[in-house]
Amino acid sequence: MDEWKYQPARDLGLSQKERLRSVRRESGLVGVISHHLWFATMRCYLRLFHRLTVHGRENLVSQPPFILAANHASHLDALILATALPAGLRACVFPIAAGDTFFETPVLAMFATGAMNALPMWRKNCGRHALEQLRQRLLEEPCAYILFPEGTRSRSGEMACFKPGLGMIVAGTPVPVVPCHLAGVFEALPPHHKIPRWKLIELRIGKPLVFSVVPNNREGWERIASETERAIRSLMRRSVSMKPAD
Repeated sequence: MDEWKYQPARDLGLSQKERLRSVRRESGLVGVISHHLWFATMRCYLRLFHRLTVHGRENLVSQPPFILAANHASHLDALILATALPAGLRACVFPIAAGDTFFETPVLAMFATGAMNALPMWRKNCGRHALEQLRQRLLEEPCAYILFPEGTRSRSGEMACFKPGLGMIVAGTPVPVVPCHLAGVFEALPPHHKIPRWKLIELRIGKPLVFSVVPNNREGWERIASETERAIRSLMRRSVSMKPAD
């Protein structure tokens, strides 16, 4: 039997404000309960209002660490990906959210952390150090992330080229990246709308990708971004081919 060892919380010593805005934040009992309640509510909403269908659920990784990587066209995206996961995983799964959108005010920060369990990524300060912190936590805890490699929501509904940040987190590690494609989310809640519309949404989950032999350098990061983007575009083509003709 392994000897028990005390491990202090990663966010120990941080003020409440610092804790909300930190990638070291951990979920307490109240947070875990609120996450379950929120996502149970969102799962019902997505099924009833958007008739959410999920294909490829068998490709989900059963235990952390892992990353769900998807296209990004709506504020609904992280909610949909999180609700597709088993309830037992949600406490250790963190959507990576834009700090300048979801963490600028205390009210928004409390919603992002209390309901969605999100961690902030400050786009104006998204350097090697911030991504290295995410990489370290992913490997040591372990935990899982919901990540959008485009870096921002699409303003047209078209998927943009992926940025190398994903590669900086997983290059040279055994952490699987699960490619996901979301269809219908732009029509349901485009960036210039605040209220969702009654549109059908589909999630396709692809087979995990592992980049353990890819070097942790610029070339490797770009290779990971390219291969993940290609896998998600392949899922997108399958979604299009399955749509009934007008």
